[in-house]
Amino acid sequence: MDLVRILCAVFLPPLGVFLQVGIGIDFWINIVLTLFGYIPGIVHAIWVIARK
Repeated sequence: MDLVRILCAVFLPPLGVFLQVGIGIDFWINIVLTLFGYIPGIVHAIWVIARK
């Protein structure tokens, strides 16, 4: 299941975070990071998925 989340995180970072933690602070942080730049959003999403 983590592989699916990581693939989602690469193509749409907030979706990967949402699948891992739902709508919470990490989700909103990822949305902001993705709006500032696609790469920071990916890095944050993979970090969230890997730590849980």
